[in-house]
Amino acid sequence: MNEVVSTYNLSKKYGGEYRVKDVNLSVREGNIYGFLGPNGAGKTTTLKMILGLTKPTDGKVKVFGKVLEENREFILKQTGALIESPSYYGHLTGLENMRVVQRLRDLPDRNVVEALRIVRLEKQKDKKVSEYSLGMKQRLGIAMAIVSFPKLLILDEPTNGLDPAGIGEIRELIKSLPLQYGMTVLISSHLLSEIEQTATAVGIINNGVMMFQGSLEDLKKGKQPDILEKTGNNWLAQKLLTEKGYSPSVDGEFLVFRNLTDEQVPNVNRILTAGNIDVYRIEEQKKSLESIFLDMTGKESSL
Repeated sequence: MNEVVSTYNLSKKYGGEYRVKDVNLSVREGNIYGFLGPNGAGKTTTLKMILGLTKPTDGKVKVFGKVLEENREFILKQTGALIESPSYYGHLTGLENMRVVQRLRDLPDRNVVEALRIVRLEKQKDKKVSEYSLGMKQRLGIAMAIVSFPKLLILDEPTNGLDPAGIGEIRELIKSLPLQYGMTVLISSHLLSEIEQTATAVGIINNGVMMFQGSLEDLKKGKQPDILEKTGNNWLAQKLLTEKGYSPSVDGEFLVFRNLTDEQVPNVNRILTAGNIDVYRIEEQKKSLESIFLDMTGKESSL
């Protein structure tokens, strides 16, 4: 598949410190790319540089295979975006706000009708936006972003502040866009559960640095499961195994081993048996995406 967005050592420095450092993003055609990271990780800054809203300190951006700085008009005509929060005129109706974008982008009426239908606002289109709920405002923002039916749609935290029902609506909407309208979607979020249910590819950023990029399957494959052992005396077992070069931790009823190979498991068991320590249970605990995310970022994820 063709790359729709490519960044090369993309960096942004504010006040002498890097907010984004050497980010190499690769978003392929037809994908929903989940750009995941804690609040303040550099997601919004990166998206702003991709859209030309913020000038990079270093690095280069290509969209549709063309350098952004040299082909800005061509690229932006085929791109829709919702960054940080929707922009709208509260005293105008939803339809009137859509007409503003229609005139700016010189679009036919059918685009407005279809965009409102996609986000399920056709029945509320004549209501003032100041009377909209937060979820309706988010849906209007997405309608304004997709009204030109762009090849690339960039959404920055589109479910922020929504209740579970609203989050579910936005999730299903985003999932439908590549299949029904051929859009490539780049979506940022700190909501791990949303990225897991929506994205076909993922990038994880923390403190401005890319920690991982690839499929969710690759992310899971790269992490060995923990081995849990329940013994007759976990503290004595920990002391004995530490003397033999292992480094288990005690968590509740279990000894927890990280990065233990298959060959090492029976050896651990032999050491404990030789030390007259009973082994009651040995379990494999595969890492969830949440635990992988926490390992990479060192911060709590929102679920």
